[in-house]
Amino acid sequence: MPRPNPRNTDLDRYARQIRYAPIGTEGQQRLCNARVMICGCGALGSVIANTLVRAGIGFLRIVDRDFLELNNLQRQVLFDERDVATNVPKAVAAAEHLRHINSRIEIEPVVTDVNHANVTGLVHDVDVILDGTDNLETRYLLNDASIHSGVPWIYGGCIGASGQTMTILPGQTPCFRCLHPDPPPPGAVETCDSAGIIGPIINVIASIQACEALKILSGQIDFVSPFLQVFDLWDNRVRQIKLDALRQSNDCPTCGQGSFPWLDGQYGSQTAVLCGRNAVQLSFPSNTSLSLKSLEQHLRDIGTVTSNRYLLRLEVDSYRITVFPDGRAIINGTEDIAEAKTIYARYVGV
Repeated sequence: MPRPNPRNTDLDRYARQIRYAPIGTEGQQRLCNARVMICGCGALGSVIANTLVRAGIGFLRIVDRDFLELNNLQRQVLFDERDVATNVPKAVAAAEHLRHINSRIEIEPVVTDVNHANVTGLVHDVDVILDGTDNLETRYLLNDASIHSGVPWIYGGCIGASGQTMTILPGQTPCFRCLHPDPPPPGAVETCDSAGIIGPIINVIASIQACEALKILSGQIDFVSPFLQVFDLWDNRVRQIKLDALRQSNDCPTCGQGSFPWLDGQYGSQTAVLCGRNAVQLSFPSNTSLSLKSLEQHLRDIGTVTSNRYLLRLEVDSYRITVFPDGRAIINGTEDIAEAKTIYARYVGV
């Protein structure tokens, strides 16, 4: 059951939304007490967060592992050049903007890489999970966590001018693994680095994801789309693919047989090549920690160092190394995982 948010009781600001009959006063009250997690607050996530905060969602947990770069602003509509200049993580910057939009709701920024060790704790007290990620590995993990916990999740993905979205209701609809039983081999799927991406498709897919969340959270779950919805804005094509047959055989390893290999830590890596960034992320066990102050003293004579309480950044040779308090790092200047590990060991050494 959603926990009431005593601050979010002024319904006048949502008057136009309340006048929409399928929501009404009762639906709005449900929204005001609803709890949502957005995994990834880049392109999709920033549009979703902006929409749901304006709609009056009572609690929003924003989980993102990354910081802002100038090329993000082409499609990540919640942010501006000041956020890039201040070097704060996306989750923190997003929370600051959203609190100015709606001060009545509770916003919890979490700067971390979602993995099998922490995902259960991140989703256990929310009513809906929304996908704002840019990688399949995290989506398989979210799917495991959703089916295991019974929390609905809404998938979305974009590339070029195309995008798709699908709503997963545990026990009622096919899950993501019904659609994609196994991840494709490395290099088999285009990324935004190879194919590019335009802003309009982000807004379309994220808006559908947000609307699906409003249906669930306002008590109108019967109106949730039963389709995989696919859009190509450049070629002006829209497809709706019915997925009921995927669930009839009930042989899906996850929602049919109760196998959760990503959630159990059997699958999934601790490294990731970041889409369109010429960068590699290196992650470590959740109990890893380091002192950014001590690291700054160690690195100050090696290259250009800037830091705040959220991260430390070293620019040396052709690399930019961004280190977080949990030991996680993003190495810009290479897409070679082995090279990134070597750079990390050379300069960070933990």
